[in-house]
Amino acid sequence: MLRFYNTLRNKKEPFVPLHPEKALIYTCGPTVYDYNHIGNFRSYIFEDLLRRYLKFKGYQVTQVMNITDVDDKIIKASKAAGKDIGEYTRKYIDAFFADLDALRIERAEFYPRATEHIPQMVLLVKRLQEKGFAYTRENSVYFRLSDFPSYGKLSKIDLQGIKPGARIDLDEYGKEDVRDFVLWKGKKEGEPFWETELGPGRPGWHIECSAMSMHYLGESFDIHTGGVDLIFPHHENEIAQSEAATGRQFVRYWLHCRHLIVEGEKMSKSKGNYYTLRDLLEEGYEPQAIRYLLLSTHYRRQLNFTKEGLTQATHSLKNLGDFLLRLRQSKPVEGYNQALGKAAKEATAGMERALDDDLNISPALASLHQLVKEVNISLERGEVGEKNISEIRGALENFDRITGILPAVEEEPLDETIRKLIAERDAARQNKEYHKADLIREKLSRMGIILEDTRNGVRWKREP
Repeated sequence: MLRFYNTLRNKKEPFVPLHPEKALIYTCGPTVYDYNHIGNFRSYIFEDLLRRYLKFKGYQVTQVMNITDVDDKIIKASKAAGKDIGEYTRKYIDAFFADLDALRIERAEFYPRATEHIPQMVLLVKRLQEKGFAYTRENSVYFRLSDFPSYGKLSKIDLQGIKPGARIDLDEYGKEDVRDFVLWKGKKEGEPFWETELGPGRPGWHIECSAMSMHYLGESFDIHTGGVDLIFPHHENEIAQSEAATGRQFVRYWLHCRHLIVEGEKMSKSKGNYYTLRDLLEEGYEPQAIRYLLLSTHYRRQLNFTKEGLTQATHSLKNLGDFLLRLRQSKPVEGYNQALGKAAKEATAGMERALDDDLNISPALASLHQLVKEVNISLERGEVGEKNISEIRGALENFDRITGILPAVEEEPLDETIRKLIAERDAARQNKEYHKADLIREKLSRMGIILEDTRNGVRWKREP
């Protein structure tokens, strides 16, 4: 049974969606004032694993990821660059999608942009006004927290414990109570604004996610994800404004990804350990290795992102690539290896047991590497039958559908000269002309071809 750790109740719960065989997911996406850093991508890759696994389990997934393309940081950065916010953010939106593709992150069904959903946000604010949860001060509209008694049920914060004068929101526009948060910001000089029924202004950050998620997924949906830093106040505020407006439970399951650290320290530009994906690619690291490392630690555990870890991930992927090439070049024997068939089935079953338990990725990856180990031993012994090959490939395809980590293996055709040299060396070995065989092997090595002699004959691969 598939279970997730639900932050709302602080425990693992069986996943029971609102609609059978459907999974409705909202994921907090990027604020596009700069390139995304590896901490962002840790969350996006966790959400990709969630999406892929739900699909593997047979659910029809509808995923929405917002793009925040107007906020204080964007306004400040666009002013400094001398551009309007649309022109300024376009570069970073394009980069975001390019980075998703580089990391093999599946595209969501919808990527709504805040600036394209102002009418939906205005309607939601008006509903809150009509129900008495919102008030206006100095042309801005605020949510009155004292009228929503269940506030804090996600973060477990005690609203009464927040003293007047405490700062829990960056938006200060003359609120009735410091604990209240802004829904609509009145027009300010030099800032972009929209003419609406609420007056000229722009949306608050929290209202964006509620309006867009409900527009695409309905007033109540299955899963909301994000980093732990969003639990309070962002997700808490989403719950308050959404449930106050609709009278329904907003989200059934809240899944939160823990932050990463870099080389044992909090990531910071001042410490020189702040990395975007592009920084790492420029240093020569492969995107698959970055994905592997970001995926390999359970999403609720802190990940220590290190260059040594990236090197180890690169090595693991090379081993997997060598194995896939070896499997492709192998010549199956007659018959069927029962033990190997059982190992292939257990690999998929072990992966599924692990991921059913709140996406427990470590034992899932262990199942993959155990299968590789057992198949390699059987290949060495010449004990892999034709049916075994198809079962092993099926298991590997399941792993890749879910994790997206297996390297692509494209076996380049050998030119005629190299094929002839391999054949000559094989003939020399058959004739016990070992010195000649060794000389040909050395020549091939200088040409970038590595030979491995196995019980099933010679196997070759290109030097990395």
